[in-house]
Amino acid sequence: MHRSTDLPYADPDADWSLPGWLYTDPEYFELECARVIRPSWQIVCHESDLAEPGTWRTLSYLGEQLVAVRGTDGVIRGFHNVCRHRAMRLVEGASGCARKLVCHYHAWVYELDGRLSGVPMKGDYPALRLEENGLAAVEVETWRGFVFVRLEDDGGPSVATMMAPYDAEVAPYRFEEMRRLSDVRERERRVNWKNVGDNYSDNLHIPVAHDGLTRLFGKSYAIEAAGWVDRMSGELVERASSDWWERFYQTHLPRVDHLPEASQRRWLYYKLWPNMAFDIYADQIDFMQWLPLTPTTSLLREMSFALPDERREMRLVRYANWRINRTVNAEDTWLIERVQEGMASSSYTAGPIGASEVCLRSFAAKIRERIPEARQHRAPPPGWSRRVRGV
Repeated sequence: MHRSTDLPYADPDADWSLPGWLYTDPEYFELECARVIRPSWQIVCHESDLAEPGTWRTLSYLGEQLVAVRGTDGVIRGFHNVCRHRAMRLVEGASGCARKLVCHYHAWVYELDGRLSGVPMKGDYPALRLEENGLAAVEVETWRGFVFVRLEDDGGPSVATMMAPYDAEVAPYRFEEMRRLSDVRERERRVNWKNVGDNYSDNLHIPVAHDGLTRLFGKSYAIEAAGWVDRMSGELVERASSDWWERFYQTHLPRVDHLPEASQRRWLYYKLWPNMAFDIYADQIDFMQWLPLTPTTSLLREMSFALPDERREMRLVRYANWRINRTVNAEDTWLIERVQEGMASSSYTAGPIGASEVCLRSFAAKIRERIPEARQHRAPPPGWSRRVRGV
């Protein structure tokens, strides 16, 4: 089943996929990072990862490192992890806790709300105004317990607005009460970031490339595009799988009393514009994010969360879930690496796109609206992006 609703842009090129050069071209990559990634929301962590004042988490992308930190007033704020004096990083690593943020280079001191409060030899800086040299802030949004940041605001929707069509479906899972099952996993892939997202929302490859999901879902896999979010789902069938771990999961998945009946045996997936996803199961949820590194490489960033549940069968089912999805991830990696190679071929321009591929159509329409040159089936002559930017 496939459905498209509330698509924000009527795309005259809707029957064509994005052309291959958009997955390899360095000039296009720089423009896309500026117009698509910098203004987009990026997930950092869960609120529970910043439970106490002074706890912080970092996120690095597009050459920037950001830090989300909970202040003494309980508010979570986001800043560039850069001292205003000589650009030294203030915190190192993925997470930590501090009463104040102190630069390791010259000991400038920042409060947890970003204010500059201490400078050794302060009188030695004629131009220094403490109130004008606090940490550079970035926008923060918390949606259902998850913390997001963005580098720039171009007027795009909030995370809550993007997920509004599905808020009632998400609410029973009690995201806000979840806690981390594992820390961040990062995996580099030899693919353009769009290839990860395209594959995530692709419905036609499921029966061809994922035998395990086909055994679990039968013919129930469904997709739809609603504005800024793709929704995919599959219902676990009653017929026992021939695979041991799949059969174990089918057989031993315990009832989760706070979920409605329709959600007990449903695997639910949401992809948020442009590069984040939530995989939602009765037993746990995972988030995944694919961050661009270069035109042909990206970084997958993942974490798993669940409500506290000490039942032995729940712990075993979560392990079975991991075993199943490890296989699915390996299958997807094999696919997208070969698609990436094909995108670089001189023989490939743009491919016809099916009416049922509503998620790919929705994503491509948004890319073309932001970067009209993406409509060209072959790359423009070198230097085209400088003219677009007026350089």
